[in-house]
Amino acid sequence: MTPMSPEELAKKTGAGLLSFPVTHFTDAYAFDEAPYREHLDWLLQHKPAGLFAAGGTGEFFSLTLQEFSAVVTAAVQQTNHRVPVVAGCGYGTAIAKQFAQAAESAGADGILLLPPYLVNAEPAGIMAHVEAVCASTSLGVIFYNRDNAIINDVTLERLCERCPNLVGFKDGYGDIELMTRIYARMGDRLTYIGGLPTAETFALPYLEMGVTTYSSAIFNFLPQFAQDFYAAVRRRDHAEVFKQLRDFVLPYIDIRNRRKGYAVSIVKAGMRAIGKPAGRVRTPLTDLDQNELDVLTRLISGRS
Repeated sequence: MTPMSPEELAKKTGAGLLSFPVTHFTDAYAFDEAPYREHLDWLLQHKPAGLFAAGGTGEFFSLTLQEFSAVVTAAVQQTNHRVPVVAGCGYGTAIAKQFAQAAESAGADGILLLPPYLVNAEPAGIMAHVEAVCASTSLGVIFYNRDNAIINDVTLERLCERCPNLVGFKDGYGDIELMTRIYARMGDRLTYIGGLPTAETFALPYLEMGVTTYSSAIFNFLPQFAQDFYAAVRRRDHAEVFKQLRDFVLPYIDIRNRRKGYAVSIVKAGMRAIGKPAGRVRTPLTDLDQNELDVLTRLISGRS
């Protein structure tokens, strides 16, 4: 089967809750394909609208191009086009183009364009980077607005004019005025995805700004909770959303905020807590210590 068109990708990813699976590693930190595929099958039973393979939570930063291709290929084969597979993509322009082309060769339906490595740049430079990556692939592209790659509504409009396959905008910045300006200017030209860590915290206010979906890290180890929470957000059930924030999400964030890099580490710890370990995180990330894992396990207990 051929990948989805950019327009189909935009429609499908905006229609429900998204999941970005962890990448499984062996004790020697090699990609562990069999349990990764098993994990995808389990996630698919809970009907995500799409999967981000080898994204931020999938430790994209640590993967070689060969490993990246193996992860994306496994995701495409295992999902069998039941849901769109969006692959991570990043680093400088030349390398990002290589990852985009590798994702396309692996059969992915789209790419999530992560910030370029380390450097800070002017809007014109970021625009040139995004335009070059979009031109290197026929896949739909979702731009991840965060960290050292923040663009405004004017720049985004110009990119959309130049890049017809730029179909999504994922926000990890959290500027409400900027999001309002972007939606007011661009409207339905893009699919808008919540990408702040942890996305559940911001889901309700972001819905009012046209952000119909978000990618849930919690989906990795509590997929039914994640779907129930998303359903409460979509029906604007404030009482239920804030109950679940108080009971689980905010205590979870308290653990996540204890150390740098725990936005990824805590997800793999959650996998361990439910008896579906995915291996340790790769350096420079560090795993939760035993006390933190115990606290998280008690928090998760009874919800899985």
